[in-house]
Amino acid sequence: MFQAPLPKEYTELTSEETRERIRKAKQTLGKRLIILGHHYQRDEIIEHADYRGDSLKLAQDALKHPEAEFIVFCGVHFMAESADIVTPDHVKVILPNLAAGCSMADMANLFQVRSCWKQLEETLGDLSVKNEKWKILPVTYINSAANLKAFVGEREGVVCTSSNASKIVQWAFQNADKVLFFPDQHLGRNTGVKLGLHHEKDMCLWDPHQPMGGNSADKIKESKLILWKGHCSVHTRFTPEQVIEARKKYPDVKVIVHPECPMEVVQLADEVGSTSTIVRIVESSPDGTTWAIGTEINLVNRLAKENPGKKIFSLDPMICPCSTMYRIHPSFLCWALENIVKGTPVNVIEVPPKVKHFAKLALDRMLALS
Repeated sequence: MFQAPLPKEYTELTSEETRERIRKAKQTLGKRLIILGHHYQRDEIIEHADYRGDSLKLAQDALKHPEAEFIVFCGVHFMAESADIVTPDHVKVILPNLAAGCSMADMANLFQVRSCWKQLEETLGDLSVKNEKWKILPVTYINSAANLKAFVGEREGVVCTSSNASKIVQWAFQNADKVLFFPDQHLGRNTGVKLGLHHEKDMCLWDPHQPMGGNSADKIKESKLILWKGHCSVHTRFTPEQVIEARKKYPDVKVIVHPECPMEVVQLADEVGSTSTIVRIVESSPDGTTWAIGTEINLVNRLAKENPGKKIFSLDPMICPCSTMYRIHPSFLCWALENIVKGTPVNVIEVPPKVKHFAKLALDRMLALS
């Protein structure tokens, strides 16, 4: 989405001036405000957050404060949408910088997914008729637009996160012969393998830019898990060679990676988990341990700083920031908060009522299964 440039007043502030104005605005707003900070945000944002965590945890944290009028979500667009979906109507959710999107979420749009569904119907028959089992159920990763969550909710499907993907996909297979999983192929593939599927025989990759996703009708019919051709630009930077090099340099190293990493990396790791899982495992490990982590650099650096008794470093020596998360600069946070104080809130994220209704069905279905 388009974000207009900040007023000159904010771009000319020093770091300390910005920090102090954020603190003052936050103090003025008091209990009317909750600030949520995703794990991948820079420290200069996290220091102002009331809660930090992954996208779903933060949306749930917001529900702990029914008295709040404003939620400022320091994350990316789909996260702010999710918060708007699950919070009461009187709450305004604000994204400090509208340009903070997600490249993975952008790899699947509603037009493409509807086209995919239509082509699957032409190949498999009517997908809307339920006998003993659905022919296919859609599962969308939480890293997707609200209208895709609604698409899934309207078709009896469900949302998943990186921490509950196995449980959610397993449920889908109990209720359908096939699963369409989008937008992240790697989370889908790693989840399928974990559940005992073969990554070639039982799966196929759907390229939205090709007819039939680049597959034959026979391949679609034999595949149990249809994976969307999408990925995370951060987590696909990690390679098997980096794991091998880390083990060569530190023989006692433990490698932990996010399940959005390619399957070849995941299979070489000692541990695999969501951002919250990575934090929990590393923090609970004894001092003296060595960890090579395959996820975003701000989280890795923060873990290293907060766990000085352990050696913690990124698998990728070239460093791997999430560039869209980085667009939430303290100057934007300051601007957003001071506009709330003035009574002129900016960048309010509002999901249309019909989209919100069906998206909430998909999210509620996930929470009931988790």
